[in-house]
Amino acid sequence: MKKTLILGASTNPERYAYKAAHKLNSYRHPIVLVGIKKGEVLGQKIINTKEIISDVDTITLYIGKRHQAEWYEYIIETKPKRILFNPGTENDELVALAQEQGIKTEEACTLVLLSTAQY
Repeated sequence: MKKTLILGASTNPERYAYKAAHKLNSYRHPIVLVGIKKGEVLGQKIINTKEIISDVDTITLYIGKRHQAEWYEYIIETKPKRILFNPGTENDELVALAQEQGIKTEEACTLVLLSTAQY
């Protein structure tokens, strides 16, 4: 099981971050929800601070490139094993920063990876 931090978590069922939370949960991957909006998903509160979470395997991004810079330090300090750049979140600058720290990066859809047993 891969502890996954969903950056850009949402309470809106139409958002892919919300769908990813449910799919990850259904595959029994522990999730941590981080975002700017308050609320709960699957009985878990969305964390609205940049509290460093330990033992994160994967950060899956659901915030666009133009909003990611303010999260760079948080992402790197969390020390995930990998960062998934979902469609629309691709960012060469963050990829380079992560790879300098030994963090794997992948441009892929979390939902597709789960559905095809590649997560």
